[in-house]
Amino acid sequence: MSPESLAIQGYAHPEPAGDSAPRYQPAGRPRPQRPEPQAEAPRGRALYPFSALVGQEAMKTALLLTTVDPTIGGVLIFGDRGTGKSTAIRALAALLPPMRAVAGCPYACEPGRPADSCEHCRGLRQGKSLDASIEIPVPVVDLPLGATEDRVVGALDLEKALARGEKAFQPGLLAKAHRGYLYIDEVNLLEDHLVDVLLDVAASGENVVEREGLSIRHPARFVLIGSGNPEEGELRPQLLDRFGLSLDVVTPTDLETRIEVIRRRDAFDRDPHGFCAQWKAKDVALRRKISAARRRLPMLAVSEEALRKATELCLALGTDGLRGELTLIRAARAMAAWQGATSVDGEHVRAVGVMALQHRLRRNPLDEARAAVRVERAIEEVFGPEKAAP
Repeated sequence: MSPESLAIQGYAHPEPAGDSAPRYQPAGRPRPQRPEPQAEAPRGRALYPFSALVGQEAMKTALLLTTVDPTIGGVLIFGDRGTGKSTAIRALAALLPPMRAVAGCPYACEPGRPADSCEHCRGLRQGKSLDASIEIPVPVVDLPLGATEDRVVGALDLEKALARGEKAFQPGLLAKAHRGYLYIDEVNLLEDHLVDVLLDVAASGENVVEREGLSIRHPARFVLIGSGNPEEGELRPQLLDRFGLSLDVVTPTDLETRIEVIRRRDAFDRDPHGFCAQWKAKDVALRRKISAARRRLPMLAVSEEALRKATELCLALGTDGLRGELTLIRAARAMAAWQGATSVDGEHVRAVGVMALQHRLRRNPLDEARAAVRVERAIEEVFGPEKAAP
């Protein structure tokens, strides 16, 4: 966790005092150690609870939508230092419901739907049964800026090669992230050769390794999460287009919100396990809501109104290609499932319009407004003024 994230994390309006809002208590029963695949972190280290994040509602919503429908395509979060970007993403690791995986599969393939490029599951198809499965945490893997290409894509297992003379493949970070999340902090500073690797894998859903006498192809489908500070450089357009959702986070300006952020962060730093215990019930409730939304997702029909509004909005903004409409519909469907709706309508499209489209706009030298403002203007033109809450 970065020093900035240790100092300050996300924001929202403070919850009212009283029985409805968990408050810090002296150390209680320590939270059990999470299995190592849960995150690239030392065993037993407590992760800040997702439900305890104060504010940054758009960021939290975008991350939660990807838990409902991973095909949305990932989230790019740009903003000021110390605004809780890394904290929120790592908190997601402890929040995600566990998943089923084929027992013994190095890529954690889904039982009943193993990837064609997985050699392990292909061998089971020809011989043993694929029915044996285990429950594992959803992987949330960090890709450090200084990582080598071998560490990312995988390489020859030197230990087996030297000790036994075997030519074996040692999976890299892309293999570990399959069916989970791959997180890149300061994504706009990532080396170009690693960006090229990510683009290839994001397009195909497979990682191909041809080196040192190895010829390996394995599944690598994951939700890509990137964060960074726009002052430190822009992201390559090809990689930017691979993120389904994009949003900007800013430092809060009201006094009470900042006080609540510091209060909770200080409580967590003094007693991480005790603080997590206080927020465990709310995290469990969020996890159940994610599971319910996932079950509801396949049953939701997209209305003609939603399709028409999504297309009109993209035409009004002049977005290139059709990826904008596809992402809008996927995100709107996930939003409808999250809200417990029975169908997807125009209001769901409206709710996700800014985060799905603001990074897909062409530069307009005649319009100095930020991308988010341009999308908001187009939304008002297509949908009309937003209805006031009753």
